[in-house]
Amino acid sequence: MPCHNQQMNNVNSGQEHPMKQVRFANNSDSSVPDLVSNSGSENVSIQAESQESLGPQLKLLPLNDQIRELQTIIRDKSTSRGDFVFCADRLIRLVVEEGLNQLPYSECTVTTPTGYKYDGVKFERGNCGVSIMRSGEAMEQGLRDCCRSIRIGKILIQSDEETQKAKVYYAKFPPDIYRRKVLLMYPILSTGNTVIEAVRVLIEHGVQPRHIILLSLFSTPHGAKSIIQEFPDITILTTEVHPVAPTHFGQRYFGTD
Repeated sequence: MPCHNQQMNNVNSGQEHPMKQVRFANNSDSSVPDLVSNSGSENVSIQAESQESLGPQLKLLPLNDQIRELQTIIRDKSTSRGDFVFCADRLIRLVVEEGLNQLPYSECTVTTPTGYKYDGVKFERGNCGVSIMRSGEAMEQGLRDCCRSIRIGKILIQSDEETQKAKVYYAKFPPDIYRRKVLLMYPILSTGNTVIEAVRVLIEHGVQPRHIILLSLFSTPHGAKSIIQEFPDITILTTEVHPVAPTHFGQRYFGTD
């Protein structure tokens, strides 16, 4: 899929691009093909090393050209705000869908309109979302689009002006959050300090770390490592682990840059 209105000049020239192979960003032992560019190989290597060092608690979406283009557009400083929000929402939806795959299901049988029995699955009850304000609120609609009636709590964490440490200014959750699986939403993991503080608040409200799934779009190796070292039972789901995170995300998404 070409970026924006990019012209496909190679159609008229008769030249064909060689098929590009991209390794899935999971615990695969396959080698990276030579057809991948140097920067692409470097990114895959970083993600593979991060998964190997952090273990199964770090989960990456399977990497493909669609996700790579969305990541590229979001990182491009020349991207218009309209295109930025559109691509961010698409990437958020992919992360949310995969996040829902991490939640428990139970088997069920339904009757089709033709009278046949169909063996399927359904969500187990007791899930909720929590967004870390403000950038985490960008992910709320993506979750609601997938789960219309899901309850969503909020946490506001900012750096203290004197100590520069993360400080909780606001927290509101469903009253029975201690019994729920929590999808914690925060698009950019840079240092990990904000998420660590948010998880501490959830634990204070009775949530077990193993019941927390952190949904993120981009993470640095340091951010993911800091969170998992502090809470080894938490699950982190992201699309990319890279030393440079697009920290401008919240400002661009909400138009405050």
